[in-house]
Amino acid sequence: MPPPYVITPDQVRAGGTVGIDAGEADCDPTYGDAAQVEVFVTTVDGGRILRELAPMTDAGGFSTEVVVPLGTPPGDYLVSAYPYDVDWCDDTGVNNRLSRAAGDGLVRVSCAAAGLPLVVLP
Repeated sequence: MPPPYVITPDQVRAGGTVGIDAGEADCDPTYGDAAQVEVFVTTVDGGRILRELAPMTDAGGFSTEVVVPLGTPPGDYLVSAYPYDVDWCDDTGVNNRLSRAAGDGLVRVSCAAAGLPLVVLP
């Protein structure tokens, strides 16, 4: 997981810009020189509003902006940010780096996706 991130502002109108920022991790995650962060804005029940990739440092720091699409209905949304193409699993227990072959001896678990609240104003 990346270091904790913040969004500003946390209320915006459709077409407005939201900044997403994180400092570098203390644990030396070594994401690599070409690391990216994957940013999502979703409805509270998981419907995708947007997905974007942005540069991330080797230690997980990043600073990017996304534009809430015009026509996005007013309401409550979530902003999530994850290292792109790095071990993690969705809520079905699928990990994008582990073998999916039967009999590999691995037990998959469910991972809850984190998100920060964003309100789209009328």
